[in-house]
Amino acid sequence: MDSRTFLGLEATHNPFRWKLPVTPGISTTGGFMFGGSGLGAAISALEGTSGRECVWATAQYLSYAKPGEVVDIDVTIAVEGHQITQARAVCHVADREILTVNAALGDRPMDLRGQWERPPADLGGPLDYPPRPHSSDWSGTINERLDQRMVKGRPWEDLDGEPSDGQYILWARIPDVITGMDATTLAVLGDFVPGGVGQALGVRGGGNSLDNTLRVCRMVPTEWVLMDIRVHAVERGFGHGLVHMFAEDGTLLATASQSVIVRLSKG
Repeated sequence: MDSRTFLGLEATHNPFRWKLPVTPGISTTGGFMFGGSGLGAAISALEGTSGRECVWATAQYLSYAKPGEVVDIDVTIAVEGHQITQARAVCHVADREILTVNAALGDRPMDLRGQWERPPADLGGPLDYPPRPHSSDWSGTINERLDQRMVKGRPWEDLDGEPSDGQYILWARIPDVITGMDATTLAVLGDFVPGGVGQALGVRGGGNSLDNTLRVCRMVPTEWVLMDIRVHAVERGFGHGLVHMFAEDGTLLATASQSVIVRLSKG
């Protein structure tokens, strides 16, 4: 299965329009489409229409789509150059806009290369850690389809109001996606800053994404992705942070940054 099949994204007769049926399997336990699913689907549509790979994409989340609804994704190519395409995707249910994604896509062959951000040292592999404990019933949701191993963080029941240092680390993978790493997969995995906000504050909660910006670095084969989540600040009811995503060999695959509406659990 590839990432497009995982999400259920469908091409149409119009190369600039795609369809995404919203199922529980791409939705949260709260009963709405997971933000990473929306961004991932938009990236896949943008890549499919342009024929180029994503360099960066930024999503602004405007409303919610629920299971049973169908999201239409309309792609507009704003500028198409020799090496770079600038484009946007508007994702909507009927006339209700769900999210808007702006992106650059392309490739510029160049010998110059470097990586200065490194993964935390001496963490061990993903199988050295137990599965991330559940804070609610994940059955049938996207959480059940992700394999998550908590490296640094606290179980739900241990969040006692004492703030942490703002760092939350997970190993994660999508077992169903076996055809290789791509920007769509990273968009799904990159939507973890909300969970990091609860960990940073030491409270049972998280939040809803206002935005998500994915910056793609280098793709290498990897089954697991190390998610190094850093929450920078929480103020005025909003949280801000980013996640560095590393392959198992330490290659920086991408970064994702988000702002979040902070919400506390009612449970």
